[in-house]
Amino acid sequence: MTWAGPAFSWPLDEPQLAAYATEPGRHTWTAVTPVGDPVGHASIAGTRLGRILIAPEARGRGLGETLVTLAVSHAFGELRLPRLDLGVWAHNTAAIRIYEKLGFRTEQVLEDVEEIDGTPWTAHQMTLTAPDRRQ
Repeated sequence: MTWAGPAFSWPLDEPQLAAYATEPGRHTWTAVTPVGDPVGHASIAGTRLGRILIAPEARGRGLGETLVTLAVSHAFGELRLPRLDLGVWAHNTAAIRIYEKLGFRTEQVLEDVEEIDGTPWTAHQMTLTAPDRRQ
């Protein structure tokens, strides 16, 4: 639930990634090892950045920041989107640090939006405006 909700299970595999990539209007990126094993994933659908997934053994090496940077560049370059939005659990502080470093700002905090194993989870809704459209 922390990184993908019920949409994916780890380890990622080709059937999961292929099914997700076929959704209309979805743009996806997958980072793989030299032998082709998935270690990271990111996607954009509409103006929503999502499913930033990093293998547990690949965390702390800058892969998440690299994937998000590439997705943002694609969104504002090739796709010419006016903004990107995302949702992140409040306790996922490493992800929030990356998003803030790249310019995302929290627009809304959804308190206790989900209950997981009896514990309420809070989410941040974050937005990044295209560089040529900043207020």
